[in-house]
Amino acid sequence: MRSRLRIVALSSAVALVTAGCSADVAGRYTGPFAPASGAAHRLASSQQIQHIIFIVQENRSFDDFFATFPGADGATEGQMKTPSGDVTVKLKKGPLVSDNLGHEHMDFELEYDGGKMDGFGLVKRVIIKGHKKVKSGKYAYQFVDPQYIAPYWSIAKQWVLGDHLFMTQGSSSFTAHQDLIAAGTPLGKGDNVIDFPSPPRWGCDAPPGTVTSYITPAGKEHHNRGPFPCFKYATLRDLMDAKGVSWLYFTNTSKAAVWDAFDAIKAVREGSEWNTNIVVPETKIFSYITGGQLPNVSWIIPDALTSDHPGVQDKGPSWVASVVNAIGASPYWRTSAIVVVWDDWGGQYDNVAPPQLDGQGLGFRVPMLLISPYARMTSPSQPGYISHTQYEFGSLVRFVEDNWNLGRLGNTDNRAASILDSFDFTQQPRKFIPVAAPFSKEYFERQQPSGLPLDDG
Repeated sequence: MRSRLRIVALSSAVALVTAGCSADVAGRYTGPFAPASGAAHRLASSQQIQHIIFIVQENRSFDDFFATFPGADGATEGQMKTPSGDVTVKLKKGPLVSDNLGHEHMDFELEYDGGKMDGFGLVKRVIIKGHKKVKSGKYAYQFVDPQYIAPYWSIAKQWVLGDHLFMTQGSSSFTAHQDLIAAGTPLGKGDNVIDFPSPPRWGCDAPPGTVTSYITPAGKEHHNRGPFPCFKYATLRDLMDAKGVSWLYFTNTSKAAVWDAFDAIKAVREGSEWNTNIVVPETKIFSYITGGQLPNVSWIIPDALTSDHPGVQDKGPSWVASVVNAIGASPYWRTSAIVVVWDDWGGQYDNVAPPQLDGQGLGFRVPMLLISPYARMTSPSQPGYISHTQYEFGSLVRFVEDNWNLGRLGNTDNRAASILDSFDFTQQPRKFIPVAAPFSKEYFERQQPSGLPLDDG
């Protein structure tokens, strides 16, 4: 049997007693610290939250970062498939910088293994030193030593940690970044883009002849048989522009356009907003904050060296902390919700089998951190809160839609639960608590874009 941290049930029970809450038969919390519901909750959100900031990091499963976080649905061991049957493997504690593991849709299918969650040792492992490719084996069964990601743990202890945020589909970074602006990659007839284009260029700047792969509603993948990666489907940009909601996309470089989701959106890449709404480099976020120019919605995409992507440096936690601290120290704090999310699971082990809502997903879990004056607390004396609500990337899109009454894109935002239940708009706005980190905002402001190849999957 898989050994999972059963602190979850105990901590939830304690939280309910401490907060004077109870749970009804549907599992909804009631009592003085329960969140508002329905239309009242959405109205409170729109009155209080005027700035939503998404900080998008790279390639980490939930267990890779929070396997041993108290109260979270983590694990200390997992099942690994072998020729003679499944064996139990103890998860090993390791550094933040690690080898890269396979994480395309075929890797998801191997690891998921019909819900057995035992195939993580079968995917490819690219060893940093020498770029040698081998099977992952026990290497996938590890988690990052909390000392190397202390800023993330500090945020989780003080604010909200979501431990059931699932990717839209088991796929790699290209489609994951699309899901974060569009809640899907719809091609029509229920088909959705999957994995990286071939050759692996990101969008409208790809060379002629570039193709994509797609997956059908029944879950059948058509490899390299999809359209050129310059899409006409609607994104949050369309809904926000129609209602006068301002937005900016802070990214690393407009030349490579990797991790720039809007490079694959024809209306943006070939329109005026490519020059007005795509901000390069991403470190300009600091001057926009201090200069009073923060829009209603921001996406902040890292440089390779600050991305948490396996195989690169370990400055990602400090980068995230520097952005959070800059907003927390500014007048924007009282009207902001900051969401930190990782775009895909990176092939690393996770113990929770993702619900299969259709033939295309959900994919594996990734971490979610929420920082806001209205972030829900376990109790007045215990500020940190763990949301066990099932979220997906469409939940983040839906949060934006609901906050400004934008309507729906009609993709996974239709089905997804908004992250609104991780807020409490009845509480007094919480004071910001700075996040300690080894590297400061000034350090990142001095850094030039690395120019490193940003992703391989």
